[in-house]
Amino acid sequence: MSIHDVYDGSQVIAQSLDILDKYRVSLKVGEDFEEYRALLAEHRPDHDLGLPFDPEHQFMTPANAFWIAGFDHDGELIHTQAMRMIELGNSHLSDYMRENFLDFPPSGLPLDLKRSRYRPGPSAKRMTGRTVYHGEVWMGGTKGQFRGSGLSCVLGRFAFMSAMLRWSPDHFFGFMPRAVAFKGFAERQGYMHAEPGALRWQMSESDKVLEGFMVWMANEDVRHLMLMPLNELVQLPVSTEAEKRPEPVAA
Repeated sequence: MSIHDVYDGSQVIAQSLDILDKYRVSLKVGEDFEEYRALLAEHRPDHDLGLPFDPEHQFMTPANAFWIAGFDHDGELIHTQAMRMIELGNSHLSDYMRENFLDFPPSGLPLDLKRSRYRPGPSAKRMTGRTVYHGEVWMGGTKGQFRGSGLSCVLGRFAFMSAMLRWSPDHFFGFMPRAVAFKGFAERQGYMHAEPGALRWQMSESDKVLEGFMVWMANEDVRHLMLMPLNELVQLPVSTEAEKRPEPVAA
């Protein structure tokens, strides 16, 4: 990354933290995924650590993976996401995923892996180099507390910029259920590209199928995001807006 890119990325992170502070949300960033597993066990006992970030199955070090956890002012977990860099070299993401797609299943679902499949789109056949997988994305909180506020835009960009400053990767990618993609969540996270039908997970003892979209961005896409003002993407809390208004003058 150039000095200018580093400056822009750092500015986005600073803006993100300022907005999160107004929501009284604090972030913790870590590289120890056993610590992350323990955090999930305490705050989200119904959610198992996903296989793509399980240190018992993946080679992960502080140099190639990190997680982000968000907490509200009461110390309750309200957000997670994680990044892991995959060094593809001259190989293509499509070839990597053909051999390894069973390492990227949705968590907590009974799957028939023999009847599941991966089908690359055109972009996956072109992606090479330093490629970052993005997953474990979750937003909690009570209904209307954080969802719909635009905070997912802020949190997604915080993660992208953090990865850019660490690794300056060539590409980012992730997988998203079709129903979630149809609601525009990929765009709220910041993704500028999506390819349908990349993953097809067959449910065990059922005809039901879960389709996964591959969402992705190139390095230049993320650098473009750096230039977009965050305050236009988020609705500040009512209390914050009220603080800006002058006190009424008594008659």
